[in-house]
Amino acid sequence: MPKDYTTQPFNQIRRKDRAVDDEAWIKDFLHRAPDGAMATVFDGQPFITSRNYAYDEAGRAIYLHGAKTGRFDANVKANPRACFSVSEMGRLLPAKTALEFGVEFSGVVVFGEVAIVEDEEEATHGLRLLLRKYFPHLRYGQDYSPVTPQELKRTAVYRIDIETWSGKQKKVEDDFPGAFFYGEK
Repeated sequence: MPKDYTTQPFNQIRRKDRAVDDEAWIKDFLHRAPDGAMATVFDGQPFITSRNYAYDEAGRAIYLHGAKTGRFDANVKANPRACFSVSEMGRLLPAKTALEFGVEFSGVVVFGEVAIVEDEEEATHGLRLLLRKYFPHLRYGQDYSPVTPQELKRTAVYRIDIETWSGKQKKVEDDFPGAFFYGEK
């Protein structure tokens, strides 16, 4: 009888040899990945949105920002359950048979609930994390003006409260025959 994967925890990795349980690795990956994909669901219809984000390790949360209106905001208000995925592709791995072709990869999937941040201090914190991540060479309040209450009226700040996560990686030996990066061949 085949295994019923719907009864498994949703963060369980099928291929145990690719699972990464090292929380330090997962946290580092969340800090360094450039962007992610956010999945929400409305009325049974999934939606995926690419997002810049900042990982708040101390708060075990991910901060995003966006419009105060639109599909993403409506989905979050209707159903706060979400999944957020970050990944990177390594080398492509040719083989003798099509079934054996592959790719190196690393990724983290986060499961949790999304909250719309209403508190001005927390919203500013989330935006500052985003600014620090994407513009680390610029100084808040010196190279650009601080976040203002008027700006917070125009943009929404979202927080994913991380309930669980999973890490996954496939890496082969450096001298794997024929391995190359996408776009090199």
